[in-house]
Amino acid sequence: MKIESVATARLVLHPLGEGEAERVIARESGDGDRWGAEYPGDGDVRAATGFLRGLAERGDPGVFRPYEIRLDGVTVGGIGFHGPPDELGVVTIGYGLTPAVRGNGYASEALRALLETARVAGVAGVKGDADLDNPASHRVMEAAGMRCVAQDDQLRHFYLGF
Repeated sequence: MKIESVATARLVLHPLGEGEAERVIARESGDGDRWGAEYPGDGDVRAATGFLRGLAERGDPGVFRPYEIRLDGVTVGGIGFHGPPDELGVVTIGYGLTPAVRGNGYASEALRALLETARVAGVAGVKGDADLDNPASHRVMEAAGMRCVAQDDQLRHFYLGF
């Protein structure tokens, strides 16, 4: 299945394929990969590992996959779905940027695009969470339209319903 890239004003969200995921896990770029400094991060490796596990267990997830965040053609982070929608039609998201590009609104821009992808795909809602000591991530989700719906002793939980 061919999944299209998602373009924003400044970014391109490139859907991760199987070979790309394998390279991310190995932390070894291949021909045509343009990775920024400090990419992939640990979160990117975890996302690629989960993606490959899901491919083996459930097959291709369509749009519900990880995406590379590209700025001027260079991969500077990742964003994506942790898997297909659950039994309630809700998907979980995650994201991260390399330190060099943080603080420029790229994560919120990428998240808004991913939320629109989820909406168009027909999900009921999108959830995400962030550690209590990560207010930057809280601001990203709030800037993209998600609202804090719960908090426990470790995490703030965010949600956007459609």
